Amino acid sequence: QVQLVESGGGLVQPGGSLRLSCATSGIVFSLYGMGWYRQGPGKQRDLVATVSNDGTTGYADFVKGRFTISRENAKDTVYLQMNSLKSEDTAVYYCNAVRWNANYWGQGTQVTVSE
Repeated sequence: QVQLVESGGGLVQPGGSLRLSCATSGIVFSLYGMGWYRQGPGKQRDLVATVSNDGTTGYADFVKGRFTISRENAKDTVYLQMNSLKSEDTAVYYCNAVRWNANYWGQGTQVTVSE
């Protein structure tokens, strides 16, 4: 049974930081490309950042220079360090694991950026 469990969301003030974690089980984590997506209220789900199985990273323009994705294969976990948070970063953040035609999602974690 594949599980992706996100944690680390919460309420933070503008300019603050949060670190999201996604712990996986049931997959050979090191073989999967991992990603973070987000979905704001009334919006579509957007790609935020990806890290391939060889460690190559990619970012959406709206988070470049502020967010950092990383993976720790020994812990089957992917992280998203979010700095300089803005109100428009408010969303549910989802973890994604992809390999060939396998595609798995976590349940999401809420991030709210507000005074």
